[in-house]
Amino acid sequence: MSEKHYSFFGAVERSFDKAAKFTKWDSGLLNQIRQCNSVLQLKFPIKRDNGEIEVIEAYRVQHSHHKTPCKGGIRFAAEVNQDEVMALAALMTYKCTIVNVPFGGGKGGIKIDPKKYSVGELERITRRYTSELIKKNFIGPGTDVPAPDYGTGEREMSWILDTYVSMRPGEVDAAGCVTGKPITQGGVRGRREATGLGVFYGTREVCNIPDLMQKLGLPVGIEGKRVVVQGLGNVGYWAAHFFQKAGANVIALAEFEGAVYNEKGLDVEAVFQHRKKTGSILNFPGATSIKNSKEALELDCDILIPAALENVIDGENAPRIKAKIIGEGANGPLTPEADEVFAKKGTVVIPDMYLNAGGVT
Repeated sequence: MSEKHYSFFGAVERSFDKAAKFTKWDSGLLNQIRQCNSVLQLKFPIKRDNGEIEVIEAYRVQHSHHKTPCKGGIRFAAEVNQDEVMALAALMTYKCTIVNVPFGGGKGGIKIDPKKYSVGELERITRRYTSELIKKNFIGPGTDVPAPDYGTGEREMSWILDTYVSMRPGEVDAAGCVTGKPITQGGVRGRREATGLGVFYGTREVCNIPDLMQKLGLPVGIEGKRVVVQGLGNVGYWAAHFFQKAGANVIALAEFEGAVYNEKGLDVEAVFQHRKKTGSILNFPGATSIKNSKEALELDCDILIPAALENVIDGENAPRIKAKIIGEGANGPLTPEADEVFAKKGTVVIPDMYLNAGGVT
């Protein structure tokens, strides 16, 4: 399947249908479960710092209302589209169900590259988006609760909270309209590292299964295992941090501009600070720089954690992946074609719906 015609939501539906064959539920009920209940597309104007008016495209999808509120992050990315947001909302439904969290799945996205906007412009975009969601009843403590995602964080969540409180004065549980807020504004301690810590815990449990490790030709436990992590955002950074803390050897870290590699291991915090200071992960002292980030996925390692965006491993590059264990830190980093390749190779894939469920807080 060519990338041009690839449907992320279609891939999620294919996975759903594959799993549904193992159940005895009525086909009509299964069809209802797989549908997105509500899809909101928005186009609204904002004023840029230079005075120009720009129309912003945005989405919010509520996949399932079987339990409310709906729950799911808001991402800022130039690649955002309706198909992607629908897929991510569906994954949130299944994720919440797997870990027995009583929420329906939701997801939001704003089609912008946040690096091309000032802080003031980002605030105006976020506040206008929030006000549109309020007017359409697509946000609220008992209705739909957003959270951070790719390109967003505590700052954006605080803008959402402030906008909601301003437009809904006197609402006693208004602070529950969004999670991932700063602790000073009612946020939960540990939320920042929750998803990455969950990725570590889930992978650790797999590595503690003696029969499976024997089959893979690996020793039991995390200690000493060679780990490659793609993504130094909230998920990837904390996952790498906890892997290193537990004695794993983090040999490579990758970001969109490239990757750094050292077979003897990298200091995760030092690499993170280097990127924060220089704006690039490349040219980290004592490490080999890899300009094509996707090449890092093909390094010889025991554990690969793709923790960036979806569809980074497909039928084309999957045969070259050498990792024996792949932990899906991101949502949907493997296409169905890649899944088939790894099933034939005997590679263990820890699915995103289980592994990154720590972010449902």
